[in-house]
Amino acid sequence: MLQYASITGLVKTILIILLIWYGVKILLRLFAPFLVKYVAKKAEQKFGQQFGQSQNQQTKQYARKKEGEISIDKMPKQSKSSNNNVGEYVDFEEIE
Repeated sequence: MLQYASITGLVKTILIILLIWYGVKILLRLFAPFLVKYVAKKAEQKFGQQFGQSQNQQTKQYARKKEGEISIDKMPKQSKSSNNNVGEYVDFEEIE
């Protein structure tokens, strides 16, 4: 049996879709601030845990050192002097 769409059925479907669309928009406006606060709180907790772990590791490293012991945490940057492997300098002239 073949069924045909009626104009009233089409209008009802469009109205239902529009009502659902605007209903979701209204609900998102109501609940978006709570959702953003929740996500920000979780990110803050995660960052705090990671920061606390790195702080604990650093304090343990400093606690193991003997008094008067010297340690270097960073290596000095290599000076970027001219490298002989770069090539030769070519002078140029502007042509007008």
